[in-house]
This record gives sequence, structure tokens and C-alpha cells, in this order.
Amino acid sequence: MVEFYKTVDGRITEISDFAEGCWVNMVHPSSDELEEIAREAHVEEEFIRAALDPEESSRVETEDDQLLMIVDIPMVEKSSVEDGGQMFSTLPMGIVVAQNAVITVCLEDSIILRSIAEGAVKGVHTALRTRFVFQILLRVAGRFLKNLRMIERDFTRIEKRLYDSLKNEELIQLLGLSKSLVYFSASLKGNEVTMEKVLRGRVLKLYEDDRDILEDALIEIRQAIEMAGIYSSILSGTMDAYASVVSNNLNIIMKVLTVLTIIMTIPNIIFGFYGMNIEGGGLPGDFVWWIPLLISVAACFFAWFMLKKKNLD
Repeated sequence: MVEFYKTVDGRITEISDFAEGCWVNMVHPSSDELEEIAREAHVEEEFIRAALDPEESSRVETEDDQLLMIVDIPMVEKSSVEDGGQMFSTLPMGIVVAQNAVITVCLEDSIILRSIAEGAVKGVHTALRTRFVFQILLRVAGRFLKNLRMIERDFTRIEKRLYDSLKNEELIQLLGLSKSLVYFSASLKGNEVTMEKVLRGRVLKLYEDDRDILEDALIEIRQAIEMAGIYSSILSGTMDAYASVVSNNLNIIMKVLTVLTIIMTIPNIIFGFYGMNIEGGGLPGDFVWWIPLLISVAACFFAWFMLKKKNLD
């Protein structure tokens, strides 16, 4: 899919074809679409194709008058409405700055770019290429922060359910959130390095107002890195506490079962002696049926008292 947008009368508007100073939004483009846009924008096709590799890392590259910037963006990998559990991942997005246009390439449609296309971001001018690129980076950083708050909210919800029940479902959800935080941390650090390289002004000409936007984006990226680290530590501590609670509950259950086994063994021993067919066994009270029962009850109470005295009950 290829879409063309351009700022007209202060508002971003979708246009039907490529034009000077436009924004080209490409989502999982075909080979023909890649060739066509590369020819019209006068850029290397490999620049546009680079972001289509899901394993591509965040980086910035220049060649002649072309600039390729690849940044990781957050994506919702799995969402469950029933239990509120979500898993997040990251996906590379390419931003190509050509002489006459800005091109964004991604394997999936992103809410970040969709919000810009729908006019949710104020002050967007596609002809001001540097500012437009930095506005995209600012939206990427803001989206990371928003998804981190969603992770924190899901974690709080799961933690409350852990107090009521200890199920594998909650543990699997916690593992999913932990995995999401690992992805976010790695991607955020890569984006930070890329933005710092751009901020030094060696790969893209910076203007004073544009520099402020990039600095704001970099501040939010660093804030997101710190938040991801804090949430990872809290989540790790909660999972350790979860494992300790499960282990402690298992020990309590095993102790109770052991005490019951010891106490219930005593009547079996006594009834076994009285049940032997030995003439003249000489056991006390073998001529009255309730004598063995009384001895068993007394022995059980004595065993329970001794175990309680040793704090083993």
C-alpha cells in the first residue's frame, strides 16, 4: 500500500500521486511500488527496501543527498479483551529523506503514522522535511511512553489477581510483559543512539526550532528507557515473590499431609495388633471391642500434642 500526503492550507491532505514536497507512506509495499517510488523520488531502492527486514536494527545512513533513518516503533503483538492481557513487540520503520519528499516504509500500518495522516498532529508541514522527520520521531517516543504505561496498568491488574489465585495464566501473562519490556529496552537504546547521531548535525541539516523538537524526542526516549528499566525490576521482583509464595504454600501443604499421615498411621498399627489371630495374645482389653479404639484415640491425641509442642502441626 502506498499513500501520498501533502500539507495544503495548513492541513495535511491525501493526494492522488507523487508531488514535490509530499510525504509518501508505504506499508508492506510490493516490488513494483518500490521501483516506482524510487524512480519518482530519485532515491536508491535499497534505501526504501531496508526497513522491510524485520530484524533490521536502528541506524542512520547517508549517501549523496539521501538519508536513511531506521528506528524501532512499538506494536501490539497480542491483545486479549477478556483478561486485559497484552503483549508488545517492536518493528523497524524506515524514514528516507529525499531531495523532494519524505518517505516512510514499514511492514505494518502503524498508529503513529496513521495519527499524522488523519491530522491529529498539529503544525505538520510535509515540505519542511527536517521538521517533519523530527515530528515523526517525537510521536515514536511518545508512543513508547504510552505503551509502557499500558504495560504498567496490565501489570497492576495481573498483580491484583495474583492475591486471589495462583494460576499459570497469570504467570504466562507476566512472562509476556517481561518479554515486551526486553524488546522495548533494546529498541529504545538503539533509537537513542540514532537520535544522538542526528542531533550532532552531521547527517541532517538542523535548524534551531527543529533542534528543539529532536531534543524533546530524545528526552522522551531517555525517559522511556528509565521507565522500562524500573518496570523490569519491579516485574522481576514480583515474579520472584510469586515463586517464593508458591514454594511456601507447597511446603505448608506437605507439612500438613505429613502430620496427618503420622497420626493416621497409629490406629492402623494398634488395630493390626488386635486383629492378629493369635490365641492368648495377652493384649490389654482384647475381650472388649472398645478398648483398642480408646487406646488408638489416646495415642493419636498424644502424637498430635507432641507434634504441636515441636511446632510441627
